[in-house]
Amino acid sequence: MPAIFHWSHCVTDDEIDEQGRVSNLEYLRWMQTAAVEHSAAQGWNAERYRTEESAWVVRSHHIEYLKPSFLNEIVEVLTWVADFRKVTSHRKFLIVRPSDSTTLARAETNWAYIGSRLGVPRRIPQTLIESFHIPTEPPGI
Repeated sequence: MPAIFHWSHCVTDDEIDEQGRVSNLEYLRWMQTAAVEHSAAQGWNAERYRTEESAWVVRSHHIEYLKPSFLNEIVEVLTWVADFRKVTSHRKFLIVRPSDSTTLARAETNWAYIGSRLGVPRRIPQTLIESFHIPTEPPGI
């Protein structure tokens, strides 16, 4: 089970804003996609969450934009779970351009685990916690 998940993406035309660079909203979409893919890779895909009658909802995002990204560039989103608490979890992200090792953004999301029927917080099950490894030395953050 990799502690740090890597998700690669080639920037497309529809992700470019009027300034000719990737829209800030796209970074958020990439983070969401990488988080979902990481969860699925650890055995917690959408079907499993439905079976468990649970879901994750965002409490907050923080993104620090450092450098722009442009059309046709390959970007890589590194993500990992930083902690688990009773009903919340912090996930961190590093978005980089591998071609020149430039860090484009640093980010984190605070997630709340909920029961999907009533939409109220629920204790994170131990089986979910054990599916993820929390790195002792995360990259670049």
